[in-house]
Amino acid sequence: MASLRTFFFYLFWPNPGNAYYTSPKIQVVLAVCIFLLLFSFIFGLFRRRMRNPILKKLSRSWSSAAFWFGILGLLFAVSRVEGIGFLAMRAWWVGWGIAVAFFAGVQLRLFKARYYETLPKEDFVDPRDRYLPKKKN
Repeated sequence: MASLRTFFFYLFWPNPGNAYYTSPKIQVVLAVCIFLLLFSFIFGLFRRRMRNPILKKLSRSWSSAAFWFGILGLLFAVSRVEGIGFLAMRAWWVGWGIAVAFFAGVQLRLFKARYYETLPKEDFVDPRDRYLPKKKN
């Protein structure tokens, strides 16, 4: 029982403590969040030039989701370093990670279920057709 209590204290402690911008963990988190923001803008431009209508429809939400996940990650990372009590909790990072994993899983499942490519249809020319009787009008 005490270990469960300790776990919840660890997860929901309002100000987890010493984190600095020079910490490698914070730098990785900031780099990932900045990458998500850049990805959202670059993919938005790339999506406008996309020719495949099915892929274009399936990727409609990727840009905005990457933008918001990046913004929230930056907010949580800066709050952690600056010591902003409520937003620095580790529980927000757990929720953020679960949301990213859920979004990625749903998008992967939709992509597998709905992405298809229309193959060009080849006309089969039967050489016997010119010798078979034609339908009278």
